[in-house]
Amino acid sequence: MQPHEHARFDAPELAVVLSHYDLGVIESVTDFPRGSRRSPKVGVVAERGKFLLKRRAVTRAHPERVRFIHKLQQRLAGAGFPVAKLIPTRDGRYTFVQVRDHIYELFEFVAGQPYRHTPAETRAAGLLLAKFHQVAEGIEHGASAITRGDYHDAAAIRTGLCAIGSTLSSHDSFTGDQAELASLVQFLLEQYDRAAEAANRLNLASFPERIIHSDWHPGNLLFRKDEVAAVVDYDSVRLARRVIDAANGALQFSMIAGGDPATWPDNLDEERYGAFLAGYESLLPLSAEERACIPPLMSEALITECVPPITETGSVGQYAGFRILLMIRRKLRWIEENTARLAANAAK
Repeated sequence: MQPHEHARFDAPELAVVLSHYDLGVIESVTDFPRGSRRSPKVGVVAERGKFLLKRRAVTRAHPERVRFIHKLQQRLAGAGFPVAKLIPTRDGRYTFVQVRDHIYELFEFVAGQPYRHTPAETRAAGLLLAKFHQVAEGIEHGASAITRGDYHDAAAIRTGLCAIGSTLSSHDSFTGDQAELASLVQFLLEQYDRAAEAANRLNLASFPERIIHSDWHPGNLLFRKDEVAAVVDYDSVRLARRVIDAANGALQFSMIAGGDPATWPDNLDEERYGAFLAGYESLLPLSAEERACIPPLMSEALITECVPPITETGSVGQYAGFRILLMIRRKLRWIEENTARLAANAAK
């Protein structure tokens, strides 16, 4: 598979997998190239409805973990959380199909609109994250069913940043910019360290662990009339501090982006930032220390977002890695300069 190419199903594979489900006559199967390129999806129109079939990436195809995630989704659904319904196998015994090293999941298709960047949608997204935390709290899990760790103070992020400077300087996306790359990477390392130290001083490690979503961003939510119609991806669920989720969500739902990264503004949309956290706190209030952690954790999350794709491909989606790093440097400076106001806004 090429670096930017999505994995795909082949016809015999689809025939075998779909034979495990009682869908009636299959009318059409259409590629659905969204989300992780390692996890192919197809839309299925059948006699009994519309569905989405997903093959998990091999790195996330661990049966015990998948069972736990499905248990979590079913608990969420029982609490009225907007989850796409899991379709059981023909005999009703399983919620996924395993064929050799691959695991397949079939969901009822949910119609919805992408995020339109309105304060009402943003507040709804914050409120729903709080509901996720509330419903997921205390759910039983085996030791190997859930991951620990997150983007805070992570050695892997520092290693990845160093790799950008040392092994990717000759990559096409950095051609002509090698001289500035070293100083840019050094700045990002220093900012990551400074943000991690700030969160540590606020006793982040003392906050209780709980099940968090860990990938709460607009691409994983569908909307309908300013409300969330469905949350569609639970692959990154893990044990960590809830403010890790709240900070990443506040960042993702307040980013101003689009077009050439060089034209993206330095600032975040503070109205949406406030709306997201107000929605969250309308159900689950944050402590003063948690609120103070949000700006430095956003800085860590912003750096973390770019490191894996750039170290792997030299780019982030369609954008050259160097241009993304320049944009991130500007936004990190803005967050640091406005930390006091952002923390105060989080307390409103």
